[in-house]
Amino acid sequence: MSDDDTLVPVLTEIVDEAAPAQGPAVSDAALEALARELERAVLSRLAPEIDRVIEQALKGARAELTASVTQIVREALAASVAHALAPKRD
Repeated sequence: MSDDDTLVPVLTEIVDEAAPAQGPAVSDAALEALARELERAVLSRLAPEIDRVIEQALKGARAELTASVTQIVREALAASVAHALAPKRD
């Protein structure tokens, strides 16, 4: 291995820490466009997981609603049959 292979580049620029920070080098419109694009990218990556969670929640809600409606119908039919078979009072 030669001496040239072992050289490490050295940063020589000195930054004045007391100098005021400069404003962003990007316009507000460009930042807004970047934010919208990042939002779109994140949501497109999350969409499958969101869809899975929604589908799971809907299945649970559907099962709960089906059981509830079945119970209500069963009770309504039982009351209707009991009323129809009850002795008539004159």
